[in-house]
Amino acid sequence: MNQRQADCDSSSMRQKLKGDLHRVAERMNITLSRFDNDHACLLGQFAEIRAEIKQIEVLASSFYLDCYLSPFTEKFAELSASVQHLSDRRYGALIVIERETSLDSIIHSGVAVDARITHALLESIFIPGAPLHDGAVLIRGNQIVSAGNVLPLSQVEVHERKMGTRHRAALGLSEVTDAVVLIVSEETGQASFAIGGDLHPINVIEVLS
Repeated sequence: MNQRQADCDSSSMRQKLKGDLHRVAERMNITLSRFDNDHACLLGQFAEIRAEIKQIEVLASSFYLDCYLSPFTEKFAELSASVQHLSDRRYGALIVIERETSLDSIIHSGVAVDARITHALLESIFIPGAPLHDGAVLIRGNQIVSAGNVLPLSQVEVHERKMGTRHRAALGLSEVTDAVVLIVSEETGQASFAIGGDLHPINVIEVLS
C-alpha cells in the first residue's frame, strides 16, 4: 500500500463509513428483536437494510477509486467526468489505468493514440458505431496510450449471473495485473471498476462532489 492509500484509510471518510455501518447494525438488531412478534412482517425492513448496505458500498467504492488512481495519474477528474457523461448516455466503455505492472505484454491489438487525457477525447472514442468503441482504452500516467485494445477474459461468474464481455474483460485483466479498469454498462449505464479480481459499483457524482 502506498502513502496515498494509507492516508485514505485514515481519513474522515473511513469514520463516516464506520458510522453508516453502525446504523445498519442497529437496524438489524431492531429487526432481529421483532422476530418475537409473530404478526410482524419483516420483508420491508429487509429491503431497506439491503438498500442501505448497497448505498454504503457505492459510497466506499467511489471514494477509494480516487485513492487507487491518484498516485498514478493527475487526470482523475477528467476520467471521472468522462465516466459520468458516458453513464448518462448509456455508452458502453472500458478504460484501463496502468499502475505498477506493465501491461505491454498483456494488452493486444490496440491502435496508438498517444494523446493527453481529456474527457471529450475519451467520450468520442466510445460513441456507439465509432471504429474503436468496442475495445478498451489504455491510460498510462496522463496519456491515452491506445484504444481498441483486447483484454483477457475472466471465466468467473459474478453472483451466479452471466456477465457481459466488458465486465469479463475488466475482471480478467484485474485478475492478472494491478490495473484499475473502469466500466460503463451499455445496458444500464451503471459505472463500476475492477481491481484485484473484484467488481465494485461507483457513483461518479459522489467522486466529483
